[in-house]
Amino acid sequence: MKTKVSLIKCRTYDPASVFESVKNAVALLGGIAEFIKPRSRVLVKPNLLIAKPAEYGITTHPEVVRAVIRLLKTIDCTLMLGDGPSVWGYQVENVNAVYEATGMKEMCAQEGVALVDFDKRRWRGKFPLTTWLDHCDYVVNVPKFKTHQLTVLTAAVKNLFGLVSGTYKTELHKNYFKRDEFAGILVDIYNEIRPALTVVDGITALEGEGPGTTGKLREAGVLLAGADCVAIDSILALLMGITPLDVTTTKIAALRRIGTHAIEDIEILGERLADCVNPPFLLPTASSLSQKLPAAVISLAKKLIRYYPCVERDHCIRCAGCVKACPTKAITMKKKGIVFDYSKCIACFCCQETCPSRAINVKKSVAAKIIGL
Repeated sequence: MKTKVSLIKCRTYDPASVFESVKNAVALLGGIAEFIKPRSRVLVKPNLLIAKPAEYGITTHPEVVRAVIRLLKTIDCTLMLGDGPSVWGYQVENVNAVYEATGMKEMCAQEGVALVDFDKRRWRGKFPLTTWLDHCDYVVNVPKFKTHQLTVLTAAVKNLFGLVSGTYKTELHKNYFKRDEFAGILVDIYNEIRPALTVVDGITALEGEGPGTTGKLREAGVLLAGADCVAIDSILALLMGITPLDVTTTKIAALRRIGTHAIEDIEILGERLADCVNPPFLLPTASSLSQKLPAAVISLAKKLIRYYPCVERDHCIRCAGCVKACPTKAITMKKKGIVFDYSKCIACFCCQETCPSRAINVKKSVAAKIIGL
């Protein structure tokens, strides 16, 4: 049987419209009880990267999360909501600030849902995941549709990285800094968790230098749902104008035979894919190498063609968030502002991802400029 993914058009965050669209997306797959047993304990996992309001397009919109919560309430589930944002030093007050700024705190108070903090962890092989996973029967994944410097796309699979507890995210970036290695860890986490249901907020997406403040808003106007995160990310890749295997996590998942990536093996319910495809997304600069050069050229040139973060001093507010987020301590605060030690930089772009003021851009090596990448 083909893997099912529902695709629904939705162009507004009006609460009633979003609820009907999410309800329709899940109904096409068989209804919420097809994925979650009634009266279960469910952890709802949105994308809450940083403390920015929903209109920035960086975090899952609270109305999409609310719609998922209300569906789960129809089968009497006990609900909790949480994420491990990219906060500086992972202090409890910072996590609370993220919950408040993103609108999750207010929404959860209105819906009577417990907000939880991922401050405790249990090791599961190569990574520690929040112990809240031990207190729930199911995980419902509610990611945001965005571009990403390392993986090209961040959505269904990548969103589960937020289950890694606290500052261990930076350790994983440091220990698995090559693209395929980092993607492999993300796929490992997905394979460990296997959320029962994923609902993607693609009403407003981010393109370009995502997934943080340097990304550009893109009205994609869609919601997707399904149980197979690899299949969902594959459909999102096609909506972006790239192939599923251009997404690093999907490529690794395909090599490991995890999930479904081939379009001929995916049944799209609801809208026709062709009716939802718009002009191709702007892709992150650091990912453009795989899009423009043949593999043989990449192999020869990869040591010369590099991308690094750099600071836009006019935008920098000297908050030192990037200093604290850097896994290799390659950034220091000087009198003139932040300074990069490129001998230590692993180009993970954690600094760009966590910057609240669009102050981190991408610097190209001379070879990349000459080739025109």
